[in-house]
Formats: sequence, structure tokens, C-alpha cells
Amino acid sequence: MSSSSNKPSELAQSWITNAELWTSAVRDGDIESRRLVTDQAMVNAVLAQQPRRVLDLGCGEGWLVRALASHGVDCVGVDGSPGLIEAARSLGGGRFHVCTYSELVDDARKIGHDFDVVSVNFAILHEDVAGLLRALRPLLAPRGRMVMQTVHPWLVSGPYLDGWRNEDFRDFQGTWQSMPWYFRTLGSWVALFRDCGYYIVDIAEPRHPVTQQPASLLITTHRHL
Repeated sequence: MSSSSNKPSELAQSWITNAELWTSAVRDGDIESRRLVTDQAMVNAVLAQQPRRVLDLGCGEGWLVRALASHGVDCVGVDGSPGLIEAARSLGGGRFHVCTYSELVDDARKIGHDFDVVSVNFAILHEDVAGLLRALRPLLAPRGRMVMQTVHPWLVSGPYLDGWRNEDFRDFQGTWQSMPWYFRTLGSWVALFRDCGYYIVDIAEPRHPVTQQPASLLITTHRHL
């Protein structure tokens, strides 16, 4: 078993290794929760802020950028996986940059500033993200928001405690590299945003249309000036 110190590099590598499979899964609509609930929930939450410019953090193969662009929003997408950025560029919709989270911490303004929204869709999976959230805060326009969607913590099996979990993609087609990801309780998410200079203006729990169980946790925050 690998130590927790190796988890960030394993997480980053999984998105590089799985880029082609992930692109196919998203574009083919293979993930039911995304197809039925979470994709549209994220689009709606971002558009509710009436943004002109959006930074999509961890943009993957670019689906959200394309969706927002269809509504006239100017978008920039960043991701640490070169394969995912290549896939995103192939369909366009915005400007895309290969950029790791550590590179953003070092110099976030190189990708732009005065964004009305920073969107984060299932893209904060590391343990140590306080530096990243603090680095992103100055990129927001004075009345800018961060809109983050993540796994609903009450639906994850195991103890209700912060800690590393593992996604083995057993329900997906193909041979995937497993992905470590860091689980947070609802209280930990609230504390994280507060400590990084954001205050929460809305918490939503998009529900599955059949089971009526929450499919995700959607948090909208405003930066402290």
C-alpha cells in the first residue's frame, strides 16, 4: 500500500493515464449521474451567476467550457493532463491550458484574472488544496463567485472522516488506472472555504430523478474582499 505522501502524484498520473478512457466516458454519456443530474446542475449553477468570463478549473476534456460557450460565456479551461487538454482543444469552445495545481499556486495570474466565476466540477480531489484556493481568490472579479460541485459526502461508503479513498473504476468499461482521492465531510468543506477567504452563499444537493437521493454537493462561494 502506498503512503499518503505518494497520493498526490498517483492522483495526477491517473488523469494522464486515463485521459482517453475518461474522454470517451464523458462524451458517450456513460456516467448516469452526470447524464441525468450533475452536468446540467453545474451548468445551471454557473449561469445563475450571469458570468461573462469563467475559469474552469480541472476542465478535463472541456465539456463544461463548451456548454457555457453555447450561452455566450467566454471561458478558459485548465487541467494538468496534457491528453485531456488535447481532447478539449479538438472540440474548441474556449482557450485551454495545460497547468498543474502547483503551477497555479506559483503563478495563477498567468492564465488570466477578473473572472466572474471559477467553476470546479469534481476537480478538487487533493488533500492539500488551501494554497490553491487562496491563489485562485485574486483571480475573481470583485463580485466573482466560485462554484464547486463534488461528491456528496453522505453517500460515500466508509467512516465519515476526512481521508484518502480509492476509485477503481470497476463500473466503467476498459482498463483504468485506479485513482486516489481525498474525502471531506460537509463540515470540512465549509471550514476549508472559510479558512481560505471565501464565504458560502449557497449549498445545493442536486437529486437523482428516480431515487431522489442527492447526486452531488454544490457549493457557491463569494470571495472576501
